[in-house]
Amino acid sequence: MEPDRAVKDLELFLADRGDHLLRTAVLLTGSKEAGEDLVQAALERLLRRWPTIEGNPEGYLRRTLYHFAADRWRQQVAWRRLLRLLRPGLGAAAADPFGEVEVRDSLVRLLRQLPPRQRAVIVARYWEQLSEAESALVLGCSVGTVKSAAARGLRRLRELSDTSHDQQDAAERETTREHMT
Repeated sequence: MEPDRAVKDLELFLADRGDHLLRTAVLLTGSKEAGEDLVQAALERLLRRWPTIEGNPEGYLRRTLYHFAADRWRQQVAWRRLLRLLRPGLGAAAADPFGEVEVRDSLVRLLRQLPPRQRAVIVARYWEQLSEAESALVLGCSVGTVKSAAARGLRRLRELSDTSHDQQDAAERETTREHMT
């Protein structure tokens, strides 16, 4: 399909179904701005595949919207887990700036225990807030490698964090016992 024709077909499709798709995206994300971002990301993917799509592209675009929304939900869950590592007690961390430094230091120590690729992916994805594609480009690997390294890295951080919390709890119990005797 020639490029001018593809652009015209896409413009007609968006003029006809764009508002409906945007409403769906807003419902998926919870805000108009996030919905617009979601539609834009889905349209970018649709545009790359436009010449190969036969028939009505709405099904492809809807599937892409749902997949991207699910990816964002997963990212938010992962981010909240990391945020808990940064700020386990939001009220206590705000009152104790030294405690905040201590928590960040413990997170950096946990990160240093990860293999280099997992550490790089975790930092790129969650500290730098790069997308999977941007992280893959920056790190010189595939998007699949970014996804798997992030999943493994987060799992390992959880394991390490649970271990360090268990050790800390045991030390606190021992200190309490010593003071009571």
